[in-house]
Amino acid sequence: MSKIASPRILHLCLSFASCFILTSTSKADSEKPNIVFIFADDQCFSTINALGASGIETPNLDALAKQGTTFSHAYNMGSWSGAVCIASRTMLNSGRFVWNANAIHGQSERERSQGRWWSEYLKQAGYRTYMTGKWHCRANAEKAFDVARDIRPGMPKAVELGYNRPLPDGSDPWSPSDPKFGGFWEGGTHWSEVVANHAEDFLDEAQNDDSPFFMYLAFNAPHDPRQAPQSYIDRYPASKVAIPKNFQPLYPFADAIGCGESLRDERLAPFPRTSHAIQVHRSEYYALITHMDAQIGRILKAIEKSGKADNTWIFFTADHGLAVGQHGLLGKQNMYDHSVRVPFIVTGPGVLTERTISEPCDLQEVMPTPQPAAGVPKPKHVEFNSLLPLLDGGVSPYPFIYGCYLQKQRSIRSRTHKLIVYPEAPAVRLYNLADDPLELHDISNIPSNKNLVLELFDQLVNLQHQMQDDLDLTSMRP
Repeated sequence: MSKIASPRILHLCLSFASCFILTSTSKADSEKPNIVFIFADDQCFSTINALGASGIETPNLDALAKQGTTFSHAYNMGSWSGAVCIASRTMLNSGRFVWNANAIHGQSERERSQGRWWSEYLKQAGYRTYMTGKWHCRANAEKAFDVARDIRPGMPKAVELGYNRPLPDGSDPWSPSDPKFGGFWEGGTHWSEVVANHAEDFLDEAQNDDSPFFMYLAFNAPHDPRQAPQSYIDRYPASKVAIPKNFQPLYPFADAIGCGESLRDERLAPFPRTSHAIQVHRSEYYALITHMDAQIGRILKAIEKSGKADNTWIFFTADHGLAVGQHGLLGKQNMYDHSVRVPFIVTGPGVLTERTISEPCDLQEVMPTPQPAAGVPKPKHVEFNSLLPLLDGGVSPYPFIYGCYLQKQRSIRSRTHKLIVYPEAPAVRLYNLADDPLELHDISNIPSNKNLVLELFDQLVNLQHQMQDDLDLTSMRP
């Protein structure tokens, strides 16, 4: 990994403020970078037009990617809960790897009150902190931020008619654009628009305040119920939405891995999956992403209008991805790239434009990345690494990416291959990601791959020890 003191990192830090020196003078505070963190919910890495997605409109995220650097291989480690959002967000705000985050999850408010929380470090450094949207952490958001507006739950309230649809005969009792079904429409204004409204209000006030600010803008979109105005739904007629190449009617290990008919996310569409059902769900997914993109555009314009854009870092990512029909799955509770890999874009002073970095990273590394420029030394308990060395052209510190879901799934990803282990199936799956990025062909049973399977399996066990993962995979060793 590159040293922090490399020339480009010094340029990044000095363009914001003095690194690692916490100073309380108003002049020093005014030189610190503003930080705008925009967080999507359930957005797959392959849903931004500028990053290679086809069939979806994301003009504002496209523009953001052009203005900055994209990390093309950013991941979420996984989850101890079916609500993967909880694990992702607890890791993000606590700075801890997945099982250590699980250990403190129930005491998140104590962690926050004792200062071991992302926003608390920035408050201590003189930042005015602001939050709106989805929280889904057990810490008190109203205490975690100086200002917190419309704190939302894990998902908008769904109605039973929104599940198991469309029916096999093609009928559909639910509409994504009808406010009578509540959800994103509860309160009279679409929740994504509320996030943009509040962001504009805060940025308007910030024009007359020299204090550095930290904005935590967390959309519920594109999580289900996937509701958007009809004008956005009309952009994606279901019959014209492409069916994923890795579509399957049923995933063969669904029950054994915890993704069967009892899992809430998977109940959204009928079993077995039909092409039409997946087209409908993907149509609504795309519409909600495009609608969110429009709100992000409003936020970006408000940053420009504030006059503070030149000294503002903007981070955009998502808490995890989503299958929406890939591999016969609807949700995010699996180890495939569509569910663990996320979009990740960063812009700011000194950040190169129109650049893509393919080095692997964890999405939660957004947390320690701006801290040095903000005057915050890396806390001892924070396990994620800053992305500054990668922005400087360095190499990822992770030769392997670890993945987990409950006690039912584990994975390890090298730069070229992924091994997935299902202890309750029992089964292992191996994919050559270089040749098969859609993870279509399990090659674990090819005799010539036996040594590779063993090597990755043993590396996975080593990672388990590092991660405080107590799942015993001994009996699964091939």
